[in-house]
Amino acid sequence: MKLVVGLGNPESQYGGTRHNIGFCAAEIIADSFKVGFSKGKGKYLAAKIRHRGESVIIIKPMTYMNLSGHAVVAAMNFYKISQSDILVICDDLNLPSGSIRIRPKGSAGGQNGLKHIIECLGSDEFARLRIGIRADEQPLSSFSSFVLGKFSEEEKIVMDKVLPVCRDAALDFAIYGIGHAMNNYNKSII
Repeated sequence: MKLVVGLGNPESQYGGTRHNIGFCAAEIIADSFKVGFSKGKGKYLAAKIRHRGESVIIIKPMTYMNLSGHAVVAAMNFYKISQSDILVICDDLNLPSGSIRIRPKGSAGGQNGLKHIIECLGSDEFARLRIGIRADEQPLSSFSSFVLGKFSEEEKIVMDKVLPVCRDAALDFAIYGIGHAMNNYNKSII
């Protein structure tokens, strides 16, 4: 069994923001299998799919980004999933828009959801799929305003291309593992 975690913030005001692209990725995976999310055994919403014989639990933490680790630990404990079977999907301000990067482990890289998951697990050894949200190299006056801002129409077009690739990469991870997913999906989309 695998656990795919899409990071975001739960309140409707955060819908369509750059910081919630992890939620969008989780939703496109569930939508592809025509399943919805329901309340999990913790502060998260969960959807369960079966893909090529593998059970995959998809969660959206309802704890706010900065406390995502609580939801991840609750889901891990309930479903009895090990760290090596987790893939966390989140935004990355340091990657250009239209790119994704999959890694088997690593630092939080300034992403507060990843930071809290690392703190709660006491380890950075879990897979992550980062989605680039930086449209240009211009300096930002406020990182939080940018990540909590809504996508522009141009950015939405890019994300509409990126999200199906993220879905495919997450499913590849679930079936074939992190190495296979890295080889096939670590690339720019546009």
